[in-house]
This record gives sequence, C-alpha cells and structure tokens, in this order.
Amino acid sequence: MCERLTIARPDDWHLHLRDGAMLSAVLAESARHFARALIMPNLLPPVVTAADARAYRERILAALPAGADFTPLMSLYLTEETDAEDVARAAGEGLIHAVKLYPAGATTNSASGVRDFDRVRGVIECMAEIGLPLCVHGEVTDPEVDIFDREAVFLERVLEPIRAATPGLRVVLEHVTTEEGVAYVREGGADIAATITAHHLSINRNHLLVGGIRPHYYCLPVAKRERHRRALVAAAISGEGRFFLGTDSAPHPDHAKESACGCAGCFTAPNALSILAEIFEREGALGRLEAFASLNGAAFYRLPVNGGRITLTRQPPEYPEKIETEQGAVTVFDPAIPLHWSVAE
Repeated sequence: MCERLTIARPDDWHLHLRDGAMLSAVLAESARHFARALIMPNLLPPVVTAADARAYRERILAALPAGADFTPLMSLYLTEETDAEDVARAAGEGLIHAVKLYPAGATTNSASGVRDFDRVRGVIECMAEIGLPLCVHGEVTDPEVDIFDREAVFLERVLEPIRAATPGLRVVLEHVTTEEGVAYVREGGADIAATITAHHLSINRNHLLVGGIRPHYYCLPVAKRERHRRALVAAAISGEGRFFLGTDSAPHPDHAKESACGCAGCFTAPNALSILAEIFEREGALGRLEAFASLNGAAFYRLPVNGGRITLTRQPPEYPEKIETEQGAVTVFDPAIPLHWSVAE
C-alpha cells in the first residue's frame, strides 16, 4: 500500500478568488497547494480589458500571504464589446492566458456574457490566429432546455458551430459534467481539452436532492446522474492529456448559499487535492494523479511544468469546516466520502 506520493506542484486551471475582503480570506487556501491558477474574470464589474486584468492581478499579488509562491494566470471575460486588438496585445505581453465565454445568464455574475455569438466572431477568429484558448462555460440558457441537459445541448447548438467556423481555435470545455461532454472532447481533436472539478468527481445529483436540499452541493453546471460522474472519473484517471484539473472552487458566504435563492458554487480550495488522491486511489490510479493535476494542463496551455514538488501522505487531512471572512463564514465542500490523504506541509 502506497503511503507517500510526491508529484510536481499542481496547477488549478479554473479558480474563483473574488475580490476585496473575500479575496484576502480565501487566497491562502489555493496558494498553499497550487503553484499557478487560471483566475476567472466574472467579478462585478467583470475583467474585460487588459487594464482590468492587470489591476486585478496586482490586487491578487498584494493579497498573497508573505512567502507564498503562487502565480495568478489571468483571463478576460468575453463580451459583445470585447476589443480583439486589446486581447491580442494582452496575450502577446503574457498578461492573459485565456478568454472566458459565459453565455449570458448561465452562472454567477454572467449577466454581461454573450447573447449574439456573431458579435464576438472577430475576437474568436483573432484568438484562433494567435493560439489563445477560449474557455467556455458549456451550458445553454434556453428556458425550454432542462437544466440537466444544458451541457449536451450547448455542445450541439453553440460549441460545434463555433469550432466549425473557426479552424484552429483552441477550446477548454470548463468543468465538464456529462458523458456526452467527455465523448465530445475525446473525439474533438488536438485543439480541445476539458477541466474536471473535484466536486463533480465526488457527488451526483442525489447528493444534492435526496433527503433534503443540500445547498453546499449546489453548483453550475449542476451535478448530474451517477453514470455521468463515472464518466468523469474514467476521464480524470485515464492519463489522457486532454483532461486536467480545474477546481472551479467558488466561495460564497453561508447566508448567500443557505437562502431561498442560493448561490451556485462549491468551495474546494482547502481539500481538493485530498479528494483527488482519495478518488484516484479508490480507482487504482494513484500513479496517474500527477498527470491530471500537474502535467496535462501545463502542456495544453503551453507552459512549463512547475519545478516545485509536493508530497501527499496517507493521513486524514485537517482543514476547517468553515473559513471566516468579513462577509460571513464560507463552508468548505464535504466530499461525502472519508478522506485518507493529506498534503505534507
């Protein structure tokens, strides 16, 4: 039985840090374990321009705990007014590493997202030319489409036409949640990849709904049937380079989660690696955890693998049930399974 596992220090390719007091409260939880993270731009107001990204990056760096070794990788929020030249300059400077597509109304702080995809065609064509990845929140917002079907419909109605019209566009299907999404990525060629979250590997929709509504399991895309969770696990442990970790760790204060119209998001920054080690070991694939958490994402984003190492040991992790912030307590995600692996400090 393996007792210790040392891997290249991992990256988080989908992270919400928020801003202000919340940023200061949660940043240390990601910086403790991850060397780099792709920072989501859905602030209020969103991070739309290079100037916005530069200012947000400075706020993140200023909030880092003393001695922390963490690099925020910035992204821009795609709107119908996004300037292609601004995007190209920011990418050329190394300031941004992706542009994020939110269909308007699809998730938290997505009201500024895209409604008319023809109006962003010029930006997307520019991104294809320079090799800048388009990260997509893969759900349609058509009220006629059932919430559990929105990812599969997005692939057919939105993503496939975009990719067909823009050869060479590099795409990341963020927080993939369905068997159909996994298959689409596998069959899509070298220019498409997908991130998978720790919480979607852990829970299915029964965890959210059976025996009462559990608001801290509510996320978007919403957790699906068990067959979809199994497809995600199979993809994550496969070692295939097109699948890698993006936690989508998303802090909300408890009063915003535990309400009549609760916010979507699971806060997994403190325990994501413990969850992954547990799942990979249960699947007999602990030796492929490094590929998923540390190697595949760096390769797709054309960045070097982190030089640092971390060690996981067979020991139940210790982390707080809640993180206290000025906005109220933030509950740490409960994976609904016992955890037996810790990151050695």
